[in-house]
Amino acid sequence: MEDRILIVDDEEAICRLFAERLAQEGYICVTARNGREALRWFLKDPFSLMIADIRMPEMDGVELLKRVKATDPKMMVIVITAHPDIDLAVEAMRLGAYDFIIKPVDLDLLSLSVTRALEKKRLEEEISAYRLHLERLVEERTAKLQEAYRILKKAHLDSVKVLAEAIDAKDPYTRGHSDRVTRMSLKIAFQLGFTEDRLESLEYGALLHDIGKIGIRDEVLQKPTTLDSDEYQYIQEHPLIGVRILEGLDFFKDKIPVIRHHHEHFDGSGYPDGLAGEAIPLEARIVAVPDAFDAMTSSRPHRGMMPLQDVLTELERWKGIQFDPNVVEIFLHEKIYKL
Repeated sequence: MEDRILIVDDEEAICRLFAERLAQEGYICVTARNGREALRWFLKDPFSLMIADIRMPEMDGVELLKRVKATDPKMMVIVITAHPDIDLAVEAMRLGAYDFIIKPVDLDLLSLSVTRALEKKRLEEEISAYRLHLERLVEERTAKLQEAYRILKKAHLDSVKVLAEAIDAKDPYTRGHSDRVTRMSLKIAFQLGFTEDRLESLEYGALLHDIGKIGIRDEVLQKPTTLDSDEYQYIQEHPLIGVRILEGLDFFKDKIPVIRHHHEHFDGSGYPDGLAGEAIPLEARIVAVPDAFDAMTSSRPHRGMMPLQDVLTELERWKGIQFDPNVVEIFLHEKIYKL
């Protein structure tokens, strides 16, 4: 059966452009100009996927997403957004959107996202079918289930990476920060002998260590001068904001210590809880070093990028005070910073 796609945007030209491109790839496309019209189509006919703008009259994309997911939780939805709507896009991801794409839309990127979403949908349907016949098919299908599980885990990780990119996008001076911190953290953890499961948990935690910055006002995050004491105290709230965002989600419970404690200091002078030494979770002690390194080697509005040697000297100087000495030793000796 051919895949049917519902395209929702209040700009007719955009609907037509998307429909023409996707029709060339064999999809059947239906267009709607607002959320209410789209909901009528959705309730009337079956669709494999929906592409919806966030900002629309009568019913916006977030409300449409809520209603669609309430009717069909497995429905694949890709949201389209402009830069000012980044927080709404993050909310859409939390509500179950598969992906979001920023305007102006790259049609090749849209096509790739549609392909991946439909592949994921088919995989989930296949896994559901496997479960119905599991007793009869255990031996025959084990390898396929494992591969499907691996792909679904990768899709989950990809969704978290999209969320991490959305966090970094709030501050253009830290674009890519979460990814760099994650890669360096995993290298340190590998040197410390972390198991595969523990490495995977650290990867999610490191990617989302700054998720609380979603709740920090842009004018503070992007302030072109040095923060005053009140602003600095305000920005220190982001670890606890991150905890509040994720604490209701079972999957992220074992990642929360990284998010809460990555600004604790080894001597107990950090925040939010003033933990010291090994009372700070090891994963948080690991993330703290790449986090500080990347901050110092990134250009900021109120200062330029610090020279590498100066940054390495700072890490050495604050070893045992701000940072776990063992983590710093691995970071410097193994040249972890050379990604």
